[in-house]
Amino acid sequence: MVGEGLGCRRRRQVRAGAGDRVHLRPLPRPGPAILNRAAGQVVVITGASSGIGRGAAHAFAARGATVVLAARSVQTLGEVVRECEERGGRALAVPTDVSDEAAVRTLVERAVEEFGRIDAWVNAAAVWSYGRFEDTPGPVFRQIVDTTLFGQIYAARAVLPQFRAQGHGVLVNIASLYGRVATPYVAPYVTSKWGLLGFSEVLRQELRDTPNIAVCTILPGAVDTPIYRHAANYVGRQIRPLPPVTAPKRVVTAVVRAVDHPKAEIVVGRAHHLGAWAHRLAPRIYDRLVGPIVEGGALRNV
Repeated sequence: MVGEGLGCRRRRQVRAGAGDRVHLRPLPRPGPAILNRAAGQVVVITGASSGIGRGAAHAFAARGATVVLAARSVQTLGEVVRECEERGGRALAVPTDVSDEAAVRTLVERAVEEFGRIDAWVNAAAVWSYGRFEDTPGPVFRQIVDTTLFGQIYAARAVLPQFRAQGHGVLVNIASLYGRVATPYVAPYVTSKWGLLGFSEVLRQELRDTPNIAVCTILPGAVDTPIYRHAANYVGRQIRPLPPVTAPKRVVTAVVRAVDHPKAEIVVGRAHHLGAWAHRLAPRIYDRLVGPIVEGGALRNV
């Protein structure tokens, strides 16, 4: 469900309640000087209420960018708006459930209505569960795929026409090590990330004749974010990131770099290299050992 803007900043700070509508003067139409200047960017970030999304919002705001923040929590988005303003950015919150395609379309419309364009879109929304496939309820599996995969698909479908209309844009999809290798107990998340990696590659192939529109995929290993604390848990044990763990700041740095200097894929963290290497060179041994490694490294008795 998409709500109204919570807050924004122009010459003076403006606050608005969830039921109010705040209009900002559209930014100038982009030219080369604006696109190459961080302070001129308009960046939409999904999953902006926590983790990598929140960190990315802070990073872009600190550069003076305009950030459009999307997540489900109205209260938390209001906090992130204030944090972005304190860092020198201009921010607008649009409460959005990315698993609702109509809501994602409305998010694009609000961003363009308020600021005239979207220079970059960062897909950071994701949810997680831990448990054997047979123990994970069907609706939970569906919710994770709807948010973590289809949410990014809906975003691409909504924003690519805007990128084409304005002649430029960068789409950043946050994928994962789980898009390259699988581990037990995270079937819906692995399904989502494998799908996202393939989807991103298809988009790059289909956009090969539009050099000013880029699709970038970020592939971190395990990252220490609140996603583990918020996960649905069907293993009866405490969940933690599987070492080696990557700091969220490193992923945020990769996101900013992708917007400034688009690349097809950016790998973050040693875990990706180690896991992908083992999976590729010794798949049978990997399959036999990965279960005990996960149980010993990612699960703790309560």
